[in-house]
Amino acid sequence: MLTLNPDYFPLRNGDVILDLGCGEGRHVSGLLEKNRETTLIGVDLNLKDLKQAKEKIDTWFAPQKKQSRFIQANALTLPFKDHSFDHIICSEVLEHLPDYQSVLEEIHRLLKPGGQLCVSVPRRWPEKICWALSSAYHQVEGGHVRIFRARELKSEVTTLGFSSYKKHWAHALHSPYWWLKCMFWEKDNFLLRLYHKLLVWDLMEKPWLTRKLELLLNPLMGKSVVFYFRKTD
Repeated sequence: MLTLNPDYFPLRNGDVILDLGCGEGRHVSGLLEKNRETTLIGVDLNLKDLKQAKEKIDTWFAPQKKQSRFIQANALTLPFKDHSFDHIICSEVLEHLPDYQSVLEEIHRLLKPGGQLCVSVPRRWPEKICWALSSAYHQVEGGHVRIFRARELKSEVTTLGFSSYKKHWAHALHSPYWWLKCMFWEKDNFLLRLYHKLLVWDLMEKPWLTRKLELLLNPLMGKSVVFYFRKTD
């Protein structure tokens, strides 16, 4: 399940891409499927997620195993030289970090001049509903510590030396799921289980109807807001 749209994040053969906060590697595997002549590096603090991400790549992209690496590291002090990457992805990460501004500065250090950056965070109004329905949603260890205003985040990134060239919303069908999950936090609920099955079916089968429905609903209730930037200095 990709949050970014590869059409707005084109890769060239030989490009080196960093997925910062890669989790279980959904963007690494998704982009490697689009272009197998790139090098993708996933970084996360969660060792279990990194192991699962590596297992996916080893299983699905056996010939390309050497073109992907997974590293456990803190986003505030990444073990890479200046200007190491042609592209950086930071998807659904900044809302978890108390000092996200320092992470944006670290991203600026690592990205080559002219390189592309994709940042996504939870959209403000669907996220506010989640916070209202469940305090545990944002108080659990590793949970969300803030709700972003999209315009303010965009301004913060551009101030560092980036130009914004695209914005869209994603995962509208996931917003109701998270509202239900927050409403019935840690409780077994039939509607929640049924909706989860719908999302898994949609992910695996990609039926025309739900794909079209999500595209129509994304501007209204997309769970995530996605920005694309280009480094200007």
